[in-house]
Amino acid sequence: MGESAFPLLEDPDRMEAELRNRGFALLAREATARLAGTQPALLDALQAFWDRLPPDQYRRDGGRYRFRRHSCWTLDTASGTLRAAPHRAHWQPLDYNALHGGLERWYEPIEPGLGGSAIWCALLTSLGSHFARLRPVPCWFIEAHQFRIDTREGIGRPTPEGAHRDGVDFVSVSVVSRQQVKGGETRVFESDGPRGLRFTMDTAWTTLILDDARMIHETTPIQPTGPQGHRDTLVLTFRADGFQEPR
Repeated sequence: MGESAFPLLEDPDRMEAELRNRGFALLAREATARLAGTQPALLDALQAFWDRLPPDQYRRDGGRYRFRRHSCWTLDTASGTLRAAPHRAHWQPLDYNALHGGLERWYEPIEPGLGGSAIWCALLTSLGSHFARLRPVPCWFIEAHQFRIDTREGIGRPTPEGAHRDGVDFVSVSVVSRQQVKGGETRVFESDGPRGLRFTMDTAWTTLILDDARMIHETTPIQPTGPQGHRDTLVLTFRADGFQEPR
């Protein structure tokens, strides 16, 4: 199912109803821009930060197609205060990531020019505010991941761990850029039922929002249609019970 066959939300305020009814919502780029308090063209200008991602050093599948940065924030939902957290490892249990779970993965932090920008802060704060209306919590613990999946070796895998949940409350996945590739179909399925949908996020700053407890998601591999093939994404996770860490 392509984007044209699935309704994209132009109004981000409809996101909460979609999450209640379906467990996920798909936002048009204009809706993502409204969440960030800006215009789509200014969101597009952020793409340059994805051109400077270092290689992902944690690749148990042996692939060299992934580039990544990672940083964390906390959001006080009562005051709307967003704070950068001390740099930390990304960690997931094996229950949620059979490929890379159980590893403390230390990535280079997100550049201050992106993570300290007004657009960035508005996007994280706005998403957290919407999620708190669905699930009232005092604080969100937010992990942010910049990804580039490229096709220089012929194939790139956006989700090498396969269909999965992330072990958080809510997940936001924005396509930042998609150049000279085919494939990359997003698949969203109920975690406890048979229903699912498939669609391709072709347009920059289209954003998929997921209730992580209810939905499983994955993205199929991409293949090149030109020498500069890549797919850039921004993944934000919101968790109420602190950052995930080894116990």
